[in-house]
Amino acid sequence: MAAEGGVSLDDVKKAFERVSPFIHRTPVFTSSQADVRSGRSLFFKAENLQKTGAFKVRGALNSIIKARETRPDIKGFTTFSSGNHGQAMAWACQLFALPCYVVVPSTASEVKKNAIRGYGAEVVECGPKPSDRNETCEQVRKEKNLEVIPPFDHPDVIAGQGTLGLELLEQVPDIDAILVGVSGGGLSSGIAVAVKALKPSVKIFLVTPKGKNLAECLKTGKRPWENPPQYLNTIIDAMRLQQSGFLTTPILIEKAEKEVFEMSDEEVIAGMKFGFERLKLTVEAASGATIAAALSDRFRSLDPTIRKVAVILSGGNVEINNLPW
Repeated sequence: MAAEGGVSLDDVKKAFERVSPFIHRTPVFTSSQADVRSGRSLFFKAENLQKTGAFKVRGALNSIIKARETRPDIKGFTTFSSGNHGQAMAWACQLFALPCYVVVPSTASEVKKNAIRGYGAEVVECGPKPSDRNETCEQVRKEKNLEVIPPFDHPDVIAGQGTLGLELLEQVPDIDAILVGVSGGGLSSGIAVAVKALKPSVKIFLVTPKGKNLAECLKTGKRPWENPPQYLNTIIDAMRLQQSGFLTTPILIEKAEKEVFEMSDEEVIAGMKFGFERLKLTVEAASGATIAAALSDRFRSLDPTIRKVAVILSGGNVEINNLPW
């Protein structure tokens, strides 16, 4: 059966078949020091080593391949993103020699814009507000007759991100819990659909920047955010959006634990440094957040029967000349 949001385990399995030939099966790392600090056995799923440096290629590629299956005459794709999803869409479109237009805020870094261009896509700049991205993307769609693949609120994107959950269970089949970051919720909801269907006992713990208010959402079952969408004041550039999606949120309400880990900038920096120094991995701030949550006193004090925990390192795209410390 499909979960709320219209995404089922079967959708995720089909997505896995589509994307597996093109992407990395990313490794899982362990750290004895992390285990000592957390009081548990931690397994770091390194999507920072994925194609384009983040998990986003899973959802982007699944969406593009499926769209081409149903519409062979498709002209190309557009999306809105200031970072990882834009790069993923650009890379995936390049695979099939299809045009790609990525709408980014004019305030986005040149490093990110150049990365998107480097995969052959055209960058279209817009204003700084979340609503500016949607409006400009819609204009590009109409002008160029393109298909829009949004960053998270799309069934095929969610199913594609869920392939990470399938892969993780193959690598560490006896995990008790997963720590995963949330911006729009594509990754976390996709993982929840896949993992909960195969192993309902696994607990899904969500990690966010401060101010997202996702715990209130999960506990009340209602979206607590007012429109228009806002950006949070956080160093986690991949998790700045306050609202999670209209398709993803019901999945998280149904399947995730009510205990949400809101991480401060200071905690995120400490998590990033642990990744660099101890795991020897280049991790971006979103990954630093999940590391910090796993090592936090609050997580350590949770249910002691939780012994094996997967920590999702969602990406590794950092501006090396502009680290947050």
